[in-house]
Amino acid sequence: MEETLQRTDMGKTRNTSQHTTVTEFILLGLSHPPNLRILLFLVFLIIYILTQLGNLLILVTVWIDPKLHARPMYILLGVLSLLDMTFTSVIVPRFILHFTPASKAIPFAGCVAQLYFAHFFGSTQCFLYTVMAYDRYLAICQPLRYPVLMSRRLCATLAAGTWVAGSIHGAIEATLTFRLPYCGPNEIDYFFCDIPAVLVLACADTTINEIVISVAVVLGPISCFSLTLLSYGNIVYAILKIRTAEGRRRAFSTCSSHLTVVTFYYVPCIFTYIRTGSKSPLDGAVTLFYIAVTPLLNPIIYTLRNQDMKSALKRVTAHVRGTSKNK
Repeated sequence: MEETLQRTDMGKTRNTSQHTTVTEFILLGLSHPPNLRILLFLVFLIIYILTQLGNLLILVTVWIDPKLHARPMYILLGVLSLLDMTFTSVIVPRFILHFTPASKAIPFAGCVAQLYFAHFFGSTQCFLYTVMAYDRYLAICQPLRYPVLMSRRLCATLAAGTWVAGSIHGAIEATLTFRLPYCGPNEIDYFFCDIPAVLVLACADTTINEIVISVAVVLGPISCFSLTLLSYGNIVYAILKIRTAEGRRRAFSTCSSHLTVVTFYYVPCIFTYIRTGSKSPLDGAVTLFYIAVTPLLNPIIYTLRNQDMKSALKRVTAHVRGTSKNK
């Protein structure tokens, strides 16, 4: 029998002599009151724009200010800002389209790419947070040896390693997910191509994939979060041994921003992937929080709670104003 093309009500499919292969998926998004579409569109559009601008401001400030880009802590912060910008750009723009009359379809290849990059950037953030916690541990618990233990070269190597590890993680997840045949329904009951939402459409046994997800959650977010907490346990112990109240305050101030950001990211992430079989609307809302809201909070937290960053922003602003006046 010759292959023929046809369009179903659920999207494009291609009939073959053996089975029907899906060529596009339909992202159904998250349920919401129809009368709030315009408001939700504007809210998430503003969140996305502010996220890009806020993180771009931190990235540029770290790059321009010589006092910041010479310190490992701020090099890692610049990498985090870049990750926040790319991570949200993979998911949020298409999510915003759900509040418009635009087509909800996403090509099969586009779904593969979205899943890969979402897990690439997401897992890279997990690894980066762990490196940032290790950096703070060395700075507070090993202050005299810190310049040797965390050199700029080692910092750059660790930062690059998080990207390599993240890309490998994303490739494994995407390969295992899309090695399965998709030959029936193609409506994804979610707002982006995530593993649990895609796997329910597979026309094959997904047991191996589900095991890999469980292992990935343990080896990824939970293990990274545990290592981060271990670092901060040692940090708190070291801080409590500081005799002066001012010294303790400065040490806590240095770490509080990072610990706040880590909590906002890991808790929703672990909550989402440890409940892979759940169908609660709360799951989508929690996922959306760490994808769209946490990257917006990062620059706010780091600029409001970090004196070095605030001083650098003032210097950069003064430099820009001086350059404008000279012109």
